[in-house]
Amino acid sequence: MIDAARRAGVSSAAPYRHFRDKDALLEAVSQLAFMGLTESTREIAQQFPPGSQQAITALGKGYIDYVTKHRAFYDLMWGDMGLRVFAAADMELKTSGFYVLVDAVRQWCDSNGLSDYNAQELAVKLWAMAHGLACLAMNQQLEKFLPEGDVFSLLQSSTDTFLEGLRRSPAG
Repeated sequence: MIDAARRAGVSSAAPYRHFRDKDALLEAVSQLAFMGLTESTREIAQQFPPGSQQAITALGKGYIDYVTKHRAFYDLMWGDMGLRVFAAADMELKTSGFYVLVDAVRQWCDSNGLSDYNAQELAVKLWAMAHGLACLAMNQQLEKFLPEGDVFSLLQSSTDTFLEGLRRSPAG
C-alpha cells in the first residue's frame, strides 16, 4: 500500500481512508478493469448492425485489444481477484461486457434462422477463441508457433469459420 501511495503521489495513509487493505484496493482496480471492458464492448457493438457477423468479430477483436493493452489488469480480471469481484454483490455479471457478446450472438442467430442455438454457449466458445488468442499474443507464444500470424487476422478467420459452420449444421 505504501508503494501504491508513493506512485499515486499521496501520503502513505491516504489509501487506507478508502480501502481497508491491499486486497480491497486490488478488488477496486479489478472492478474498474471490468467496467472499462464493458464500456468498450458496448461502444463496439453500437458501431455495427445488430445481428451482423461484423459485430461479433469486432467484439472479439475489441476484447483482444483491451486485454493486451491493459496487461497489468489481466491477472486481476481473470485470476482469483476477478472471481471475488464477480462474487461481490455490487458487481452484476449480467451487465458485463460478456453479455454484450451474448446479445450480439443471439441477434446473429435470430437473423440467420438459428434461434434454436444456445447463444450463451456459442458466446463462450467465441470468447474462448478471443481469450486464447489474446493469451498467446500477450505471452509472445503466437510468434513462436506462427511467426507470420496476426492475432486479429486469426480471430477473423476463426470466427468466420465457426459461424459458417453453424449456418451449415443442424442446431445443437
